[in-house]
Amino acid sequence: MNELISRLAGSADQTDDDKTFPEAAFDWLAEAGLLAVTLPGRELDGRLPVMVQLLHLLKRIGTGNLAVGRIYEGHINALNLIALYARPDQERIWNDDAQAYNRLFSVWNTQADDGVRIHAIGEGRYRLEGAKTFCSGAGWIHRPLVTGELVGADTHGWQMCIIPTERVKPITQDNTFWQPLGMRASVSYKLDFTGVEIDEADLLGQPGDYFRQPYFSGGAIRFAAVQLGGAEALLNETRTLLTSMNRTDDVFQKTRLAEMAYLVESGNQWITMAGAKTDEWLGYEKETDRIVAYANMTRTAIEEICLRVMQLAERSIGARGLMRPLPFERLHRDLTFYLRQPAPDATIAAIGHYVLNNQVNAHDLWR
Repeated sequence: MNELISRLAGSADQTDDDKTFPEAAFDWLAEAGLLAVTLPGRELDGRLPVMVQLLHLLKRIGTGNLAVGRIYEGHINALNLIALYARPDQERIWNDDAQAYNRLFSVWNTQADDGVRIHAIGEGRYRLEGAKTFCSGAGWIHRPLVTGELVGADTHGWQMCIIPTERVKPITQDNTFWQPLGMRASVSYKLDFTGVEIDEADLLGQPGDYFRQPYFSGGAIRFAAVQLGGAEALLNETRTLLTSMNRTDDVFQKTRLAEMAYLVESGNQWITMAGAKTDEWLGYEKETDRIVAYANMTRTAIEEICLRVMQLAERSIGARGLMRPLPFERLHRDLTFYLRQPAPDATIAAIGHYVLNNQVNAHDLWR
């Protein structure tokens, strides 16, 4: 694993571009068996209590390259949704896509006013209309999981579908949308699905399943783990630079590195406990709100850890360290951008709501 992470880190600068997808990185992940690692019978079989190990894997990928980690987390998320909601025949096909053909999955839900609608057009066929934004992986994703409003069918609501990209009309990409501060290599373009036609077999689950808790909000621990990998990368690179400059005897540098070290380790403990508690509580309906609250705490704590580690790293390396080709400038941009996840204030308010409405001793809140 260390060799793989080193290869990801060593190649990250080569794909730090708005229009360059890290194809080699995903070839390496496929060779390592990581595109199928959560499938039945594999090392991190999603049916088993292995969330801790999965979160630490995601963190390690993030340490190597945050953009790769973001796309990989979307792939894992899609496979998880398939495991939860697919019919057995669908699951066999989609699992085979990931395992036998190394096809990349992703989850594209974010949209603006021109969002996706899925029209039933008869005889088990559906036509999509509208666009999604922040489609990480864009045209390099073989099996995007796309959500949209299902209309014209017996049932209505927010429906998931998985698009077999090689069997539909070309999906229009708007790469001018993607002009980000960081995470350039995630190529998160705007995609227009208007005119794409799919079969009923391409629909995943029932309307409303995508937002079913605790899986929707509880999944935040996965992207938090990837983000923590960025903080770990900053710790590694700061120590390496200071050593190369013979600045390891400076007491102020030592205190900053000490704080970075215990912050990253506290993050490790957050994702370890979040994974363990998810495994323990998942499957018990009465624990749904507690899983979501703990995931919200983990996400919030990891964000604060990352922000502080960035600040400490900048003070340690100074302006000289933020000059290319050193990796700090890219790491700072990528992590800053990736930390901007939706609704941070609502997330904190939801934690407070849970705590205020569970009048047990604080010692027992998470036990």
